Amino acid sequence: MDPSLAWLIAGFILIIAELVTGTFYLLVLGIAALVAAGVGYASGAFVWQAVAAALVAVAGVVGVHRYRQTITPGRMRGLDVGQPAAFESWVNRGAGHARVKYRDALWDAQVSGDASGEPGEILYITSVDGSTLKVSKTRPA
Repeated sequence: MDPSLAWLIAGFILIIAELVTGTFYLLVLGIAALVAAGVGYASGAFVWQAVAAALVAVAGVVGVHRYRQTITPGRMRGLDVGQPAAFESWVNRGAGHARVKYRDALWDAQVSGDASGEPGEILYITSVDGSTLKVSKTRPA
C-alpha cells in the first residue's frame, strides 16, 4: 500500500473518531495525517511525510492545549450548571460532602452555603469538578 494512501485513510479515521469524542485533539492528528498524505502525493519521501505530520501534530496539540487553558470557567460551564439535584444524605457533614440525586443517579457532591440537608431538598449545581458536583441552595446566575 502506498504510504500516502495510508496517511489519507488514517486522517479520515481520526477525523471521524473526533466527531464522536469532541476533544479537538484527534482532529489535529487527523489534519496532520492529511498533510502527510498531501506531501506524499506531491512525491515527497516518507521521511518528509512523517516530519510534516509530526510538525503539524505538535503545533496543533500545543495550540489546542493553550486554547483550552485560556477559556474561562464561565464559558466552559457545561450543561449541568444551574440544574437541580435532590439531596439524599450526608457523607461527611462537617466537610460538606454529600450524595445527591441527579439524572436518576447518585453523585458525590460538595455542599456550600446554608443547605439544611433534608432528604429531597433541592440544591443547584454551581460547578462540576471531575465526578463531584458542587451544589448550593441558591441557583447560579
